[in-house]
Amino acid sequence: MKYRNLGRTGLKVSEIGLGSWLTYGTAAEQKAADECIEAAFENGINFFDTANAYNRGEGEKAMGAALSKYERSSYVLSTKVFFPMGEGPNDYGLSRKHIMEQCEASLKRLGTDYIDVYFCHRYDSSTPVEETLRALDDLTAQGKILYAGVSEWSAAQITDAVQIADRRNLRPLASNQPIYNLFERYIEEEVLQASEKGGLGQVVFSPLAQGILTGKYKPGQKPAEGTRGADNSVNQVINSYMRDDVLTVTQELNGLADSLGLKLSQLSLAWVLRQKGVSSAIIGASRPQQVSENAAASGIELSEETLTEIERIMEPVKDFAPAR
Repeated sequence: MKYRNLGRTGLKVSEIGLGSWLTYGTAAEQKAADECIEAAFENGINFFDTANAYNRGEGEKAMGAALSKYERSSYVLSTKVFFPMGEGPNDYGLSRKHIMEQCEASLKRLGTDYIDVYFCHRYDSSTPVEETLRALDDLTAQGKILYAGVSEWSAAQITDAVQIADRRNLRPLASNQPIYNLFERYIEEEVLQASEKGGLGQVVFSPLAQGILTGKYKPGQKPAEGTRGADNSVNQVINSYMRDDVLTVTQELNGLADSLGLKLSQLSLAWVLRQKGVSSAIIGASRPQQVSENAAASGIELSEETLTEIERIMEPVKDFAPAR
């Protein structure tokens, strides 16, 4: 496993990170979390990501329980704040009240004294950015968080926050967490440049496009039982990918990966990590084997010839925009 600095900070995170991917409602799911995190440590992964909104705190509890047997200094833990955690008018957003209260609640659920990276899960247009930044700065001063970040903020929002922090002598943001994969590349337009200028490193989520970039879904075929694509009980962002043109491109990418001696997932992760502004790619996994396979993408360097071939393959779906 290779490690990269998180933006302009001295914090080093593994090129592949592991997110809390399950609903965490049963003992079986906790067992999966324990096994996957054990596999992550075995493969050198040190970055673990969750959020308070994942199943209303259950994701944090499961992550905290799975990490409890490891030395706290041996891993980097991130969580998030923004989405509703109750029915009241102050139970969501990025107000000082909500941030302070949810940080305390997250610390308890995670069973830890501090959070390494605390993300603002989305932008809050109803709260002054300065109020949000001051709350994060105070939490850092208190030692409850070490670094602050944002998630899915636009280039303009990131630039505004960076400038406010600089003017008010507040601690700078360390990271942005956007979606980024072969199909969803909006950050290449402005976000990467704004982040680099402001010193933020990207820790990207959904680098395998909801599992599409594993190659297991075939054009003209129904998703196999037990896969995410076959599960209609949850929010199915994946359904927007279930088009024959998208799946045909995916199978062509799979052939390219095979010719290079790689899994499609490894090729896709290596493509994401080719961006110097990306500090880590966050994977999800339900089995230890998936963790090990994806972790092997760290350090893979794709040739210019391969990158050109990837662009050629992607040409038929270059205007495809998955629903989110």
